[in-house]
Amino acid sequence: DVELCVHRCDPVQHFCRAFDPIMQRLDLKHIKPRMAVFDWIIRKGKETGILLSAVLLAMGAVVTDTPVSIATAAAGHAADAGGEGESTLITRGAYLATIADCTGCHTAGAAHPAFGGGLAINSPFGTIYSTNITPDPETGIGRYSYEDFSRAVRGGIRKDGKWLYPAMPYPSFTAMSDNDVRALYAYFMHGVKPVRHTPSQTRLPFPFNQRWTLKFWDLAFVEHKRFEPRADRGEKWNRGAYLVQALGHCGACHTPRGLAYQEKAYSETSSDYLTGAMIDNWFAPELTGNTASGLGRWTEEEIAAFLKTGHSGHTVAFGSMVTVIENSTQYLRQEDLDAVAHYLKSLPANGEKSSYNPRRTPAVVPAGMSRFEKPGAGIYSGFCAKCHRSEGSGKPPKFPPLSGSSIVLSENASSLIRLMLEGGKGPWTKTGPKPEKMPGYAERFTDREIAEVLTFIRNSWGNKAPPVTTREVYLMREALNE
Repeated sequence: DVELCVHRCDPVQHFCRAFDPIMQRLDLKHIKPRMAVFDWIIRKGKETGILLSAVLLAMGAVVTDTPVSIATAAAGHAADAGGEGESTLITRGAYLATIADCTGCHTAGAAHPAFGGGLAINSPFGTIYSTNITPDPETGIGRYSYEDFSRAVRGGIRKDGKWLYPAMPYPSFTAMSDNDVRALYAYFMHGVKPVRHTPSQTRLPFPFNQRWTLKFWDLAFVEHKRFEPRADRGEKWNRGAYLVQALGHCGACHTPRGLAYQEKAYSETSSDYLTGAMIDNWFAPELTGNTASGLGRWTEEEIAAFLKTGHSGHTVAFGSMVTVIENSTQYLRQEDLDAVAHYLKSLPANGEKSSYNPRRTPAVVPAGMSRFEKPGAGIYSGFCAKCHRSEGSGKPPKFPPLSGSSIVLSENASSLIRLMLEGGKGPWTKTGPKPEKMPGYAERFTDREIAEVLTFIRNSWGNKAPPVTTREVYLMREALNE
């Protein structure tokens, strides 16, 4: 056998690169992954029982004058593929990267190269810039072995031994299986175009710039263990749990964090899991079984459809969830969407201050202005009712209902306040309706007026939720102006 790489790297990483001379000699442009050529060589070699070098000679290209046995090459590739064979590993890795929404953080925008890094991520400690995860050997991860890659993705440690800030959701990725990490590695090394780009460097103020301290944060808060299926649950539930907890890292946004910015829970074994959290001045809603502010009144089919299109009879995606749906969940296979929905619907209710009573007589907003009307009712009638209707029913799926909306009934009204100030727009998807744009009213209404109309919405048409205060609107306005 021969060592095909001059570097001390995982030989599987570089194996198919040894066949670049063949690629240049043959008309194989229609085969995108180079691994496909390698698989063809291996398959033909096994069929004929000859040495790999003989196959190469028959093709009119000599890579090395040292024979490499078909058995050894096939064994190495099979180990990398986790037993899958052929070139499905790269394809599966691409799908897993889509589930994990790697592009959401590691691509700076539509005008920037995929996975080239440079996206500014806001945190309570300062701005963190995402890294280049293309296989460029100088500015990306091209020199990473599989072990280096696995340690970064699941252990939070870079190739140079420095700790990653937990804006990279490795506390969730640590639950990923070996086979999935190998597929991701194959994809990023062989299915992603190298990009020579050095993103802006993260420079947090002291003491947060001392990355070595993250070792103690990791020891205190991260559960370094792989996902283990529950024997008392079915295959569909366990698949959904794995996607939500590990690859999808839903808890990174939807689970509240503690004083050290750690997720308070990583699975349904804790009552804190997926109960909602503040992130970048949005409140990521809870995903529990609460009937008012959670998913208690959603069906599994409605959850799956929302992840596919960003629209449902209950709400329209907003904030950072827009990019999650555009980049990730709309491309999930139907069986995976159904598994995620099945798992989320299994989460129990955990108590809430809000409530919704659909049998309560709807509060229809009067057409004319009256000194007897509720505070905020006039603004709603003049600026909101055209799309959301006077009875709060909306026009699903284009315009979401406000009556019974889990977003409206959330105990934390931050997202409502931000939407009222800035406006918003739903996601573009292949199968969903054309997204509509909601205007912002920061310049038109005072803090008090916005607080009043939101309080009116949160306590009409069967809704019952805590009032929005003028101070809450003021603080959100100040945060968005920073």
